[in-house]
Amino acid sequence: MKPKTAILIGGGDRGARAYAPYAIEYPHELKIVGVAEPIIERRNRLKEDHKLNEKACFEYWEDILSGEKLADIAIICTLDREHYSPTLKALELGYHVLLEKPMSPDPMECIEMERAAKKHNRQLTICHVLRYTQFWSTIRQIISEGKIGQVASLQLNENVEFMHMSHSFVRGNWGNKEKSSPMILQKSCHDMDIISYVLDKKCERVSSYGSLMHFREENKPEGAPKRCLDGCPVAQECPYHAGRYYLGDGRGWAKKFTEDHTNEGIIKGLNETDYGKCVYQSDNNVVDHQVVNMEFEDGATATFSMCGFTREQTRMVQIMGTKGEIRGNMEENSISIYDFLTKHETIIKFDNPVGGHGGGDNGIVRSFLNDIEDEGQSESLSSASVSLRSHLMAFAAEESRLNKGNSIDLDAYYDRFAKGLL
Repeated sequence: MKPKTAILIGGGDRGARAYAPYAIEYPHELKIVGVAEPIIERRNRLKEDHKLNEKACFEYWEDILSGEKLADIAIICTLDREHYSPTLKALELGYHVLLEKPMSPDPMECIEMERAAKKHNRQLTICHVLRYTQFWSTIRQIISEGKIGQVASLQLNENVEFMHMSHSFVRGNWGNKEKSSPMILQKSCHDMDIISYVLDKKCERVSSYGSLMHFREENKPEGAPKRCLDGCPVAQECPYHAGRYYLGDGRGWAKKFTEDHTNEGIIKGLNETDYGKCVYQSDNNVVDHQVVNMEFEDGATATFSMCGFTREQTRMVQIMGTKGEIRGNMEENSISIYDFLTKHETIIKFDNPVGGHGGGDNGIVRSFLNDIEDEGQSESLSSASVSLRSHLMAFAAEESRLNKGNSIDLDAYYDRFAKGLL
């Protein structure tokens, strides 16, 4: 079988480091034949990594999609608010599309994208990579086989980790929802999706609470400058000090804002980019903690808690059924199943995954390549149609949070937007 060909639109972390490497590791399955990336250093690195000629490298997505179709697949990993237009254009040209989550910060755009995929009979797969891990697929199987009876309640905690919070959601690309997306959509649409996936039931109602409690100007230390390297008086006491982090334990994260990974390059980046700003004096406005309550069609309930103030970055889940219970921790890559009748506990420790997100980054690309063999005749595990419902859960949760936790009926919520497209 000939390898499938792909163009990559957006050569940042997810595009260049999560999905495109599959073509290097498995060249008999996938070949990158073109890239569009505005940052020249990233574009040149992709050119070298995938042995591309200059004519296959473009600065903007409009250029790579302006002529004839170049490949079987378009992998789109632009920033959140730049997903909609290249996705519609790629589908129109006949590409199957692998799209980084979230689909779009606009519910109506999400609905239009899903409809466009159906219109053009193309696969539009959203990168809900957790669905493609052993951890979550095993949990779903255990539930579907009835091993813990009927699920009554599910609790999922997303531990963002305090420095990941400050890096990505205060200083970084996703700190301001007007520039990117609300936190519940950008970071946690994964979680709305994975809850729906393992329960395999329709969510009917959601409500939510949360706020930006800590990373606010009124909480800045006395005398703190705008930038951490400008002589902060609490440099040795603040856990979020940019210099100590990016020149120390967080050196690997510095690749997000500089292509020069020397001390001098990192310091230059901290002096010139938002990543060097005081976390209490940035333009961030996304929440640093949020809870969502969900009710499903059979009466099962779920609670989700996202918090930026945790020691580790992981997801922990507890699923309570009428005959038993499941507990799991993604960081430990293991789950426990407890049987109420026998009082026997079974512990499953999964093999070390290959690739990020517990193996989900590689898993979704491999699955996507298999899906497009059918030329759009079968729906992918995380198709736009499947993903749309969990996106609406996130949109509704944010609306609820902004309206004092009012409960929102999801069918009525969907109808409100769908009617606007008629």
